[in-house]
Amino acid sequence: MKNFSGKVLFLDRSDINTDEIIPAKYLTELTKEALKPYCLEDLNLAGFDPKKDVEGKSVIITRANFGCGSSREHAPWVLECNGINLVIAVNFARIFRQNMFNCGLMAIQLADADIDDMFKEFAGSETSCSTDMEKFTFTLSNGTKEKVYPFTIGPFDLELVKAGGWVDYADSKY
Repeated sequence: MKNFSGKVLFLDRSDINTDEIIPAKYLTELTKEALKPYCLEDLNLAGFDPKKDVEGKSVIITRANFGCGSSREHAPWVLECNGINLVIAVNFARIFRQNMFNCGLMAIQLADADIDDMFKEFAGSETSCSTDMEKFTFTLSNGTKEKVYPFTIGPFDLELVKAGGWVDYADSKY
């Protein structure tokens, strides 16, 4: 199972689409790893620099409808190649969310109020996330504040995540 803890990248915008996660011009790359330098390259967000802000981050906290747009596995792949294994948002495009689970990554949906609280309490500071897969909670901490948030995940999606994704799950079951 992948690690779902680490430093947090706050992206304070809704409707971040798959073309912003990985621009379509890179979809002809032959390996997942070749996508790595282009993660969030076309994201237009004040103060955001993908060359500086993505490196060393393992968790994204964002707003609603993350992963909307074209259906492509490349979007979760580029996150994974950059060490981002957990995205927390109000909601996700359905296909993107399932592609996250199929890749063994986590896509946690929380209420608007919880996401608002995270941005209010932690955005703008170096924040770490620690996920407890036994208790279905994650803890955000910035050195002065710490807060625990519960989450849910469906049983099948949990099995995919624990197995490391759809291929490993299928190999173990069939």
